Amino acid sequence: MKRHTTLEIFRPDTSSTLELPFADSGIQAGFPSPAQDYISEYIDLNREIIRHPAATFYAKVSGDSMIEEGIEPGDLLVIDRSIEPDDGDLAVCCLEGDFTLKRIHLTPGAVWLIPSNETFDPILVTPDQRFEVWGVVTHTIKNNRRPRTGRHR
Repeated sequence: MKRHTTLEIFRPDTSSTLELPFADSGIQAGFPSPAQDYISEYIDLNREIIRHPAATFYAKVSGDSMIEEGIEPGDLLVIDRSIEPDDGDLAVCCLEGDFTLKRIHLTPGAVWLIPSNETFDPILVTPDQRFEVWGVVTHTIKNNRRPRTGRHR
């Protein structure tokens, strides 16, 4: 059974800024540390995650071929089309007219598309196939708030 991956493509709006408070001393993921009394810095995500606005797109993930990397359906990808793909990059590829999200593995004379889900096989791109690395994924944005069931509190 062939599974198609569809991407909903969005262009970022970098014409405005949105500076948000930034905890510049970091947030402990280990043992708790004393709370920060104030936030002294601000960050603009447009400047932080979009290096090449004219070549950058957002896309929403569908499918589960990358779940072992923590990339799940509904996650947003930041894709930069101006970056030259390198071995091991997470990339949006177009194979025979279908989009797919995979790690690319470049070997002499061959390109492999590597999923991060054991139920999917790696894909060897053959010379007779239409293939393009459409863009390199630079960031993944995910919703960490899980859906709640029952009454809201």
